[in-house]
Amino acid sequence: MEARAEQLIAAVADAAARWCNADFPPRVRTAHALAARTGYSAPVVDYALDRLFGAVTREALRATIAGELGALEALDGFVARQGRPDVWFRPAGKVAIVSSDTTIGVALHPLVFAVCAKAEVLVKDREDRLIAAFAETLAQERPELAERVTSQPWDGAEGAARLAEAGVVVAFGRDATLRAIRAALPPQTRFVPFGHRTSVGYVTRTSLGDEAAARRCARAAALDALLYDGDGCLSLHALFVERGGAIEPERFARLVSEACDEVAVEFPAGPLHDERAALYRKRLLFRAAQGAGAVHSGAHGGHTVAYDPPGDEPPPLFARTLALHAVRGPGEALAYLREHALPLEGFATDVPPGPELLAAAVAGGATRIARLGTLQDPPLGGEHGGAGRILPFVRAIYRS
Repeated sequence: MEARAEQLIAAVADAAARWCNADFPPRVRTAHALAARTGYSAPVVDYALDRLFGAVTREALRATIAGELGALEALDGFVARQGRPDVWFRPAGKVAIVSSDTTIGVALHPLVFAVCAKAEVLVKDREDRLIAAFAETLAQERPELAERVTSQPWDGAEGAARLAEAGVVVAFGRDATLRAIRAALPPQTRFVPFGHRTSVGYVTRTSLGDEAAARRCARAAALDALLYDGDGCLSLHALFVERGGAIEPERFARLVSEACDEVAVEFPAGPLHDERAALYRKRLLFRAAQGAGAVHSGAHGGHTVAYDPPGDEPPPLFARTLALHAVRGPGEALAYLREHALPLEGFATDVPPGPELLAAAVAGGATRIARLGTLQDPPLGGEHGGAGRILPFVRAIYRS
């Protein structure tokens, strides 16, 4: 007998809860493998796993599914809708998920919603085997999921054949990789791509009224910039700071650098060296010596905060590197975003955005508007990349 949606939600949430325990043996083993693969420090890996699995709760799954489908019961049979025909949501076919090789666990949330949609799921896993280990935990909660969820690495022709069999393909990666996957798929395959994106922030003069408020804001920006060493679409790489506050942007850049030193104590950098970041810092130091802008690298040189970098250049998407631009208002920030056609995921603000700032975030193409300091902790119910959570994995059957 087919499991009901509520039973699948319970299995997924219970499995995720076990992974929230830092002493859970599969998590311990996987955390070591993640650190080895990504180069992230152990505290960063633990932070990532806490937020990845901590977001997967019964309440969040129920609310997200009901919000997108109208009712959780629509996964189990026909339900009535106001002013529309009755509907039943069934799996849209076998689901294949291609993980990226950087961000930790990007395949997990698509996986759990595909499972709740009652689909058969195949995940291209990475060397750390995070998804494979979680799939084993899922199977312990509901043994039939052992046959419905498969996670393994693959390459080349083998991978193309696996993707061609899927009704839905979710893929994370570089734009060139996504174009190649799309070109190889049958035309009827539903393709959900998540390409390269970045995030920016905006600080209003409201938060620059005194030193204490400015330091709090600086720490929030530092956390968003340093976590995961700048990898991933929710990493902060550009920060727009309004002129006219008691703390001017140039002084605020120093506060951000000091905050980066503090954050690095809790979340130290991994051992991997980003030569591009080092070259960028050297170039801007030469520019600063000629009187243009400034560069702050902190007490140990583990980060780069570039104040007033060249406006005709896009933000540096390098490890632990943040470009800080002084602006008169949201219009200047929007002009910069449009000039460089930045593919935005997040737009972080220091205060709830007013109409002008909100309009700039929307016009800039952001799919998530958040408070500074929370970029790396997205809610499960948010539409990551602007796509639905469970909608990509279901097809509607309606009766009239």
